[in-house]
Amino acid sequence: MNKIEVKNIYKIFGPRPKRWLQAVHDGMSKETLLERSGHTLGLRDISLSIEEGHIHVIMGLSGSGKSTLIRHFNRLIEPSAGQILVDGTDVMSLGQHELEKFRQQKMSMVFQRFGLMPHRTVLDNAGYGLAVQGVRRAERNERAQHWLEQVGLTGFEQQYPHQLSGGMQQRVGLARALATDAEILLMDEAFSALDPLIRHEMQDQLLALQARLNKTIVFITHDLDEALRLGNRIAILKDGELVQEGTPEDILLAPANDYIEAFLQDVNRGKVLNAEHACYERPLTLTMRTQPVHAVTQLSNRGYEYSAVLDGKRLAGVLTRPAAEQALAEGSRDIARYVEDMASVPATAALDEVLARLLRSSEPLAVTGDNDEFLGVLSRNKVVELVTPMVEAASEAAEAERPAA
Repeated sequence: MNKIEVKNIYKIFGPRPKRWLQAVHDGMSKETLLERSGHTLGLRDISLSIEEGHIHVIMGLSGSGKSTLIRHFNRLIEPSAGQILVDGTDVMSLGQHELEKFRQQKMSMVFQRFGLMPHRTVLDNAGYGLAVQGVRRAERNERAQHWLEQVGLTGFEQQYPHQLSGGMQQRVGLARALATDAEILLMDEAFSALDPLIRHEMQDQLLALQARLNKTIVFITHDLDEALRLGNRIAILKDGELVQEGTPEDILLAPANDYIEAFLQDVNRGKVLNAEHACYERPLTLTMRTQPVHAVTQLSNRGYEYSAVLDGKRLAGVLTRPAAEQALAEGSRDIARYVEDMASVPATAALDEVLARLLRSSEPLAVTGDNDEFLGVLSRNKVVELVTPMVEAASEAAEAERPAA
């Protein structure tokens, strides 16, 4: 089920946006619009489907429209045209009272600069959304206390924001958003004000919470590494337009244009892509019951020196060509006795781990899923192809640091 449907959203900032909407619809550029009308193009024809229980990252550089877009979801910004549906409800059709209730119960927001009230304790800040909903103090303190514990802030309930580090303040903001039990979290550059180490810890915290809660999270960032680490899907904006949308793998393996490729230059592919991405597309597989003559024929026809052997869906091992020929010469009924153990890696193993394994051994390496289910055989050429940009980037960095002769 899609939690949020964004349909053809346009946003023009200025006194008479409707007057210029058709021109923008017909393709007038952002620069021309500003020059001719004094209006600013915020978003042009954005459509997205955000699935329930996913982290959907919206990213782009400053001025790309990402923060403008997320503020349409709860109508902090009104669109010039288009539709936002949340669980089938048209947010644009809500009256003021309905909109207030929707904001209080359906969506919570976590801001870049924490948004904490300096005169309130950590406990009161965490329970503020519940106070707005009219929840009694005893209950809201209990719920706020629970979420402060979940984000690792037990013992800090009576402290004030200025007594906390930046990372701890952001944890209070996250606890406040979770305490309202809203189904959707909107996180606008929530970690970008933090130093890199604390930022990484907050990403870990969010992923751990999401594994338990399965919230629908819309996460805004300008950092591609963060997007690739957190997102089930990623939408990349440029100058108010959607440039590419897809899974992290889609974007890494098939960038839509030069703009996306430029974004990807410094990404460590080895940590994002995994073993499953580097399998042969059509590996030869045999079963324990395969007849030796069939095994020898298949290996010879393809010019292979070995084949993975399956027992049902599970990996049983590997059959080499010499072993298959020996089975044939000995008149064996099947190849089962000639199958040797085959090294394997889980499908989720990052390519930098896989590369290290391949460098240590020339033996074939299988890729397995849950319950040792066979998924494929690693292609050394494909691993090299996928990690080459990473290796080249590292080489260039090392060359740049090398002192001149």
